[in-house]
Amino acid sequence: MYLSIGNDMAVRDRSIIGIFDLDNTSTSKRTREFLDRAEKEGEVVPCDDLPKSFVLTSEYGFSRVRLTSLNSGTLEKRLK
Repeated sequence: MYLSIGNDMAVRDRSIIGIFDLDNTSTSKRTREFLDRAEKEGEVVPCDDLPKSFVLTSEYGFSRVRLTSLNSGTLEKRLK
């Protein structure tokens, strides 16, 4: 099954490691360091609008941080 995360993107539900709210998680130093490292390594997939959350995925041995303008609660509801 696939989860639509906006901007005409969808991810396989089995590849999702976590869905995180940017407002809550970006206050943590570790999360900011993680996102900075992911951006430097080219693992971040940007979105067109202001990002509200990010979806961490791992598929075929590659990790991706997919920014989305959708609320993390909305994405969670779509999974169910």
